[in-house]
Formats: sequence, C-alpha cells, structure tokens
Amino acid sequence: MNTAPSALETHAAADLRMATFRLARRLRSERAVDSMSDGQFAVLAALTVHGPHTLGELADRERVSAPSMNRTVNCLEESGYLTRTPDHADRRKVIIALTPGGRDVVDETVRRRDSWLESALDELTEAQRTTLSAAAAMMTAMAAR
Repeated sequence: MNTAPSALETHAAADLRMATFRLARRLRSERAVDSMSDGQFAVLAALTVHGPHTLGELADRERVSAPSMNRTVNCLEESGYLTRTPDHADRRKVIIALTPGGRDVVDETVRRRDSWLESALDELTEAQRTTLSAAAAMMTAMAAR
C-alpha cells in the first residue's frame, strides 16, 4: 500500500533536489568556452560519447525539436566545432560529427569541471567523501529508474 510521504521525507526530497541543482549549476559554470550554451555543450558531449548522429537523432537524444537542433548545429558548425557530411546510404540525411576543435572543447570543459570538483572534495573530511561516494552510487541508481 502506498502512503503519502511524511513532512520529513518531503523536506529531504526538496533539500536533495535543490542541492543537486545548485551543484549541477556550479559545475556547468566551469566551461572551456564561456559563450557556449548548456544545450550546445550537450550536443558536443553527446557526439563525443555516442559518435556521429543525424540531425533527427540528435534532436531525439536531446529531446528538442528538429528546427531547434538545426539552429544549435548551425551555430556549432559556424564555430568550427562540428561538421555535416552527406549520409552515403541515404542522401536525404546528413551526418553530424565533431571536429578536433569540438573534441578539444569537450575535453577542456570536462577537465575544468573535474578539477573544480576534486578541489571541492579536497576540502572535505574522509568520512564526508565516503558519504558522497555512497550517495553518488545511490543517485546513479535512482536516475536509472
């Protein structure tokens, strides 16, 4: 039987949500290109992790419309961070891939974010780092649900 969450559980959920958002926002501020939007970086990161995509595949992956993704891709292409090449199997499609410059942006942004987080973790006690490590595993499992 499902019961309503207690006031303590509701408060804990709100605290976790806010802490997660604040940490994510702080990490996102560590970037290689200050003028790049979070959405633009997400496209570069997706191409880094998952390889070349069509425009439709990228739009689906990022849960945006194809016209919105087209604007993002145009901007990134103009900046030299990705390329478009015709799909050899289907000439109506275009394959979008990272350039070395795009990969450099992703690598440097990840390096900066990891460096900031490592520095913040260094300020914690061993017990606090152990707690955060356990929390990270739980949050990963929650996100996979």
